[in-house]
Amino acid sequence: MPVKQSIPFNNGMFFITFTCHSWLPLIDKVDGYDIVYKWFDHLKGKGHFINGYVIMPNHVHALISFKNTYQSINTIIGNGKRFMAYEIIDRLTNKNEMDLLKILSENVEKSGRAKNKLHEVWEISFDWKECRSPEFIIQKLHLHSSAKYYIENKERYYAITNFMEMEDINLF
Repeated sequence: MPVKQSIPFNNGMFFITFTCHSWLPLIDKVDGYDIVYKWFDHLKGKGHFINGYVIMPNHVHALISFKNTYQSINTIIGNGKRFMAYEIIDRLTNKNEMDLLKILSENVEKSGRAKNKLHEVWEISFDWKECRSPEFIIQKLHLHSSAKYYIENKERYYAITNFMEMEDINLF
């Protein structure tokens, strides 16, 4: 699986980001968060470690520690994306999402078609950064999110309005 720059190591902690094709919300569309968790389980079963993650409707950020693997990390990520793509396509098919399947099919590059690739679920490349310091790791773990407010009732970065307190706006 191509990356902007190949990972030159076979172990270490990396901040990995991969994105659905054209930023389409495919993970959300198929309620595919469990698909990513299954991939995490697979990685853990191979002796690797999931140190943190954020799964968004159209992309994934993960802090993953790879432990002396015989495969390149690029191959591991590429294989994970491929197997997650199979499940996403199966779910889109079961939901009869023909327009979306058509878009994903039409966007397969020529080189992919030569290898019998039928759908382009993910962007071709993925991003990575090696984690070389505790400060960098902590920075990545402290992603900007309002989730802490709803979990602990504490504001973190930006004041929000609790949707449950919005009586004057008819939400439901």
